[in-house]
Amino acid sequence: MNAEKKTGKFTECLKFGARIRELRHHVGVTQAVLSHRAKIHQTYLAGIESGARNPTIIIVVKLARALKVKPSELLANQ
Repeated sequence: MNAEKKTGKFTECLKFGARIRELRHHVGVTQAVLSHRAKIHQTYLAGIESGARNPTIIIVVKLARALKVKPSELLANQ
């Protein structure tokens, strides 16, 4: 078992990615549209949603602005 799974980081990234996907679907946009609005690469967004990426606070803020929510709402239900 790798260190990420042992610390729970992997699980937290999965939860965060699921939350982004949930809000994106609620807004009714594709990954391409959200990544354009957030000014991040689409493959990076796909990595976040799949739990493979651990985004910085700057990326969290960009995603929140693109989804028109507070950054804290991205961390809800974690």
